[in-house]
Amino acid sequence: MGRSQNLICLDVGERRIGVAVADTAVRIAVPYDTIVVDGKEVQTIAELVIQENASKLIVGYPRNQQGESTAQSAYVEAFAAQLADIAPVVFQDESLTSVVAENRLKARGKSYEKGDIDKEAAAIILQDYMEMRL
Repeated sequence: MGRSQNLICLDVGERRIGVAVADTAVRIAVPYDTIVVDGKEVQTIAELVIQENASKLIVGYPRNQQGESTAQSAYVEAFAAQLADIAPVVFQDESLTSVVAENRLKARGKSYEKGDIDKEAAAIILQDYMEMRL
């Protein structure tokens, strides 16, 4: 595979963006943070790319149960287009990741918030990406 890369994954929503990070040498995605969608989110992501020295942005791509694009898919595509000048963007299917994320959090037996689900979902998306493509 070559040298190690730092990756950032985004689970894009209209209110919050879940963020996860990974180093391809370790290949373990870690929930990182959530970003509030407030008009400054693209700048925040740009700063995060610099801070984490990320070479790529992995963006969760929503589809319906039949695997087709949805209105949310179009929203994510438009958002990702704003990130193209920051770092290369790669889409990764995010089907059912929020459900899996919430189940994981419930299983831990601790309280959690919606933002925790978002960043856990981002970690699942990123882990899927690494397992499928690296």
